[in-house]
Amino acid sequence: MILQEESIHRVLSQALLAGRLAPGTQLVETRLAAVFGVTRERVRKVLHRLGHERLLDVVPNRGCFVSNPTLAQAREIYDARRIVEGGIVGWLAGRIGVDQIAALRAHAEREHAALHAGDRAQSIRLSGEFHMLLAGFTDSAFVMRELQELVSRTSMLVAFFEPAASSECACEEHDEILMALQQGDAARAVRAMHVHLSLIETRLRPRVGSATVPDAEAEIARAWAAAQNSNAETA
Repeated sequence: MILQEESIHRVLSQALLAGRLAPGTQLVETRLAAVFGVTRERVRKVLHRLGHERLLDVVPNRGCFVSNPTLAQAREIYDARRIVEGGIVGWLAGRIGVDQIAALRAHAEREHAALHAGDRAQSIRLSGEFHMLLAGFTDSAFVMRELQELVSRTSMLVAFFEPAASSECACEEHDEILMALQQGDAARAVRAMHVHLSLIETRLRPRVGSATVPDAEAEIARAWAAAQNSNAETA
């Protein structure tokens, strides 16, 4: 059952990070339980996990809704990230180990692979994980906790407001941060991180497109069926 919950979480988070569910859409437990063929309680656990990850807004006595970030919130969030993450890479430069550099390089390769595969949701997730890897190298639970909150919030901003083509720029910017850390150049690492986060912020644009709101359950059902077919093929 734990594996099933992980599969449901993966399908929902991919749909959210790919921007396939309209902001503010309510996700109803009973309907999702029918889509996934599980109990409401199991769906509720996954929804609350997504709420903790800031991909959903959990409103007491009302339900769970797709996060509805606004561009007006972006400046405050990215200012906070520049302060926190500039400090992280400045501290890591000169301290980061060979194994940690290797882990970052392997992660960067996965980012490039997701980009070339056209997997938007995976690109956004891996981009966030790159920053969380850096935070993890500080060995500070407090830093990890604070950054997780900020990264989760900006993941939804990117999903809704950043053009998909911009993911390639983000990969290249991560490479620049990695190079600075490898060289032990704190000033360059801080500058590269600040530039990277500022460029993401400037790439955010209001959505322009159809006013048609996709049917959430239909989108999720299609994603679930695709996941099940993929699992069957690899079994």
